[in-house]
Parts: sequence; structure tokens; C-alpha cells
Amino acid sequence: MSVPPADIVRGDRFIEPLLRSGTWLACALIALGAILHAAPPAGRIPFLGGVSVFAAWAGVAILILLPVARVGVMLVVFALERDRVHAAIAASVLLIIATSVAVAL
Repeated sequence: MSVPPADIVRGDRFIEPLLRSGTWLACALIALGAILHAAPPAGRIPFLGGVSVFAAWAGVAILILLPVARVGVMLVVFALERDRVHAAIAASVLLIIATSVAVAL
């Protein structure tokens, strides 16, 4: 088995905690939303229903934005390493995502 190059290991040092903590945060928010929605007082305390929906939607939004954040982090890592080809690819991917969101809205 070969050892990965140092720049790959350096990039993973930033991406792995981002994806791990982001996934845990998203799962916790979705679970919180489900628990608050299922709790008996949710029907008697009006704002709990709104909080449960907001928490669940925030968790889903974080899950959707994690891959975009990964590409953004990689763009910064490639730019700092002066890897112009990979930085241009990452910037192109972000531009495509931004264009898709703008057209969808």
C-alpha cells in the first residue's frame, strides 16, 4: 500500500472534521426537531411546533450544504498550495453550483 502525498493529507486535515462535525450537527438538529414535534406539550405551547420545524429544516440544510463547503475548503487549500489547476476546477464547481441555485430561484 502506498503512502498518500503530503498535500492530500494536509487537505484531509481540514475536510474530515468539517464533514464529521457537520454531519453530527445536522443529525442532532433533525433529531431535536423530531423529538420536539413528537413531545406532548407541542400542541399546547405554540412556539414549540415552529421550533421543531425550524430545527429539522436547519439540519436538512446543513446536510445539503456540506458538499458545497467541502468544495470551498478544497478551493482554499488548493489556492494556498498554489495548485492552479485543481483550484480552477474547484472554482468551476462552485460557479456551477451557484449558477444552478440562481436559475432555480
